[in-house]
Amino acid sequence: MHNQFHQTWSPAAQVLPESEWRVWWVQVELLAMCLLAAYLQIPLPQVSLALHSWKSSGKFFTYEGLHIFYQDSVGVVGSLEIAVLLHSLPTSSYDWYKIWEGLTLRFHQVLVLDFLGFGFSDNPQPHHCSIFEQASIMEVLLWHLGLQNHRTNLLSHDYGDIVAQELLYQYKQNQSGRLTIKSIHLSNGGIFPETHCPLLLQKILKDGGVLSPILTWLMNFFVFSMSHPSLWAICNNDGNLVIPLDPVNPYPEFFELYRKMLSRSMMSILDDHISHDPQLEDPMGFLNAYLGFIKSF
Repeated sequence: MHNQFHQTWSPAAQVLPESEWRVWWVQVELLAMCLLAAYLQIPLPQVSLALHSWKSSGKFFTYEGLHIFYQDSVGVVGSLEIAVLLHSLPTSSYDWYKIWEGLTLRFHQVLVLDFLGFGFSDNPQPHHCSIFEQASIMEVLLWHLGLQNHRTNLLSHDYGDIVAQELLYQYKQNQSGRLTIKSIHLSNGGIFPETHCPLLLQKILKDGGVLSPILTWLMNFFVFSMSHPSLWAICNNDGNLVIPLDPVNPYPEFFELYRKMLSRSMMSILDDHISHDPQLEDPMGFLNAYLGFIKSF
């Protein structure tokens, strides 16, 4: 016995009159406006006690009328070396809290800020936060604290790697004279265009088109709390972060190119289970690798 099914579809039968299309689009637009209005009324999640403590122990300085949050701690007495930390996107200076104390045991002073538009720093709108401006803000902060003559060790991650490279370029060109770089340590950033594989979401956010502000609003706790609650562990939970392996710098392509281009430099590769945020996922391993780098010269 054979069961057969046949369906006839006529395109002409599916075409709505123009007046009905207009009514349908008006209804869709009204619904979208109502949903957007309701979404904008959703309150932001409360700042965790850990973040509140981090903010309370920090300070603000003014850069061209903008308030920039920073954190600094005095460490080893007698040393002239300082550590300047540069955080990633889209996070903040709190990226470094797990290795902060360990760094104060090695350096005279440890300093980090929230980049403009990040964390507790001002987020002016409309305003394009360029890499050049982020580097300039860090230089001004060093000058503000009287640290421009100290030997500076830059420790950066992801987005901070690009800012670190700009600081290095300005230092080599002697454009500002506001810092003296002794070393630079980059971690998991897009250093080489040949091996850099930004995600589609990163490309859209970078272009700054119509979709960019919409996606920014959508990337919050309420949207992803059901599917990816671990992404907010840094803010709300004292637990392990579980995220995909680093897709930005694929291994071993990045490693091989780095060795070829910078044969005299040092590279540390952590365990296979460590992903894009080693300073959070394996703070002791990351700290030991960094201090080993500092001791190597």
